[in-house]
Amino acid sequence: MNEGAGGLAGGPSRRGFLAAAGAGAVLAAGRRGLGAEAAGKWPLRLSTSSNHFRQLPLEAACERIGKLGFEGIDIWSAFQGCPHLDDAQKRLGPEGLRELLARHNLKLFAFSVYVGGYARYAEFLGKCGGGIAVQGSAGPCKPEELTARMKAFLEALKPLDELCARHNSRLAIENHGGALLHTIDSMKAFVDLNQSPRLGIALAPYHVQAGKMSVEEAILACGKQLFFFYAWQHAGGAKELPGIGPTDFVPWLQALAKVEYGGYLNAFTHHHMEADAMSEALGKARDYLKGCYAKAMSPPPLR
Repeated sequence: MNEGAGGLAGGPSRRGFLAAAGAGAVLAAGRRGLGAEAAGKWPLRLSTSSNHFRQLPLEAACERIGKLGFEGIDIWSAFQGCPHLDDAQKRLGPEGLRELLARHNLKLFAFSVYVGGYARYAEFLGKCGGGIAVQGSAGPCKPEELTARMKAFLEALKPLDELCARHNSRLAIENHGGALLHTIDSMKAFVDLNQSPRLGIALAPYHVQAGKMSVEEAILACGKQLFFFYAWQHAGGAKELPGIGPTDFVPWLQALAKVEYGGYLNAFTHHHMEADAMSEALGKARDYLKGCYAKAMSPPPLR
């Protein structure tokens, strides 16, 4: 529009037009700013597990994970025959592992120690700079026994809690079907009874969904004690991964933002694939999670 058009009889003045345009720009900027502010409060950080490439040496697994654009890595001990953590401990040592991760722009998010347990790797994790160790809980119990059993479980974790303090680490206990930490009530009991800032929960939505429970409710129940989050849905095969199976992850991310989850979203599946197929599937999961994040962090439309 040129300046002369603003002087037509009955039309808006140039000053009026600019004022209106300015107000619109401020409103639009305000809406964009809400999204930016939300994103700033809860940034998206993505990781994945070395177990996806357990048929490869750790160096090759790290190279693939780094090239896929993941920021963090969860290194597995011998569950499902994964050799990576034991190999890193015995062959690379702390300095070698730090150098390997730096070479591929990866941060150490966690050691998954379902085989071996945290105590076996505590000193190594500390010398690598510290982080999170993930392991399971204990056998199931009747609902009326939950409080007493959870108290006993947390009491039994005290030696590991002391190791965490000594080695700059935190211990995350995974929920699992048929385990003490499984139902949302059991998560609430853990949170209510746990007194240590070094003990928390590794939430596996796969098992929450398998138990016909709400993942969003589970996230809120864990709250600030949520240390590790598997981006993992209850489905078959590769459909366990985000964006490949049917679950909408946007509500999960919104719940994670609400509790200000401080860890990585760890894209995960137990389904085993050939390395190139796994890389392709993880790339789709990465892109899907980024899209979900954009939706989750978008401000609601103005009415």
